Amino acid sequence: MKSLLPLLTCLSLTCGIARSQSQSNAVFLRHQKDVENAVENALVFLASNQAEDGTYNDSYGRSVGVVSLVGMAFLSAGHTPGYGKYAENLERCINYVLDSQRPNNLLDKGDSGHGLMYAHTIATLFLSECSGMVEPELQERMDSILSKSTKLILEAQSVPKNDKHEGGWRYKPDSRDSDLSCSGWALMALRSAKLNGANVPDEAIEKAVGYVLSNHSPEEGRFGYTDPWGHSETLTGCGLLCLELCGYHGTDSTYRSGDFILKHRQQILNNAHEYYANYYNSQAMFQLGGKFWAQYADWMYTEYLSKQQSNGSWTNGRNGATYSTSMMVLSFTVPYRQLPIYQRDETVDETP
Repeated sequence: MKSLLPLLTCLSLTCGIARSQSQSNAVFLRHQKDVENAVENALVFLASNQAEDGTYNDSYGRSVGVVSLVGMAFLSAGHTPGYGKYAENLERCINYVLDSQRPNNLLDKGDSGHGLMYAHTIATLFLSECSGMVEPELQERMDSILSKSTKLILEAQSVPKNDKHEGGWRYKPDSRDSDLSCSGWALMALRSAKLNGANVPDEAIEKAVGYVLSNHSPEEGRFGYTDPWGHSETLTGCGLLCLELCGYHGTDSTYRSGDFILKHRQQILNNAHEYYANYYNSQAMFQLGGKFWAQYADWMYTEYLSKQQSNGSWTNGRNGATYSTSMMVLSFTVPYRQLPIYQRDETVDETP
């Protein structure tokens, strides 16, 4: 079985790029060589700076959330646990997260600050995306931990909240309020788990989508933090991606969201949440396809290729290089389509 992995990995990466190239992805073709070089340099940086236990010596580098983002960066470039030059790095990430589960089912090593649910939901998403790629013994352990971490996300959503916050999540499992930023990661973790066959009720997804929509202005296309207006330049991509992944594709409202992102993309530069915003924007615009992805991708590659440091990293000074670099890899590798959660409808390039 393992002897097939190099062939399957190569075919998967090649076919993923080929499909995207065949669907009006001239922008990626123009930037492809530079993007592939940048991604490889970034992965070398992430691999060479990783400690034996999978952690990093910079901001939040011991958080299971950041370690999980590193793991997803390797996955997004077509690498898998168990084979290849980054297999050991990926396995370190996986084991660090698996070893982090507390008796209350929270995935946390005590280094997540006030953002416990951020780390937990990102880690759950990472493990879910790894599911099916590991050896049977590790898969059995992963299944047990994933079922518990997913259960905690559902329980956190069910904590009594008022109508404004119903269906969402915030910083702690017992929070009685919600925000779009944290809720976006939680919703993606649940979607990924459900795609893997986990017992995630449709009602939980519907309630989460309802919360996302409560922070949306259909007329302007924007999404906000706890209403339709706050921090829209960095959060509209998050709201749009949530809707796209949950089947809300091809509506006037989502196209307005794409237009909003194109109009305000310059505003994310040097923002405290710049790399977070670009990650969500790139994923969301790829889901929209057509002019939205073409225009955003051309801007993104042009803007950020030149900002990569000589050691392969990115940073804006506010967050650690590990976090920023992982987010940039996840943004740049959108056309590779390696992460199952981010697959898209093959007809999207027929959109405007």
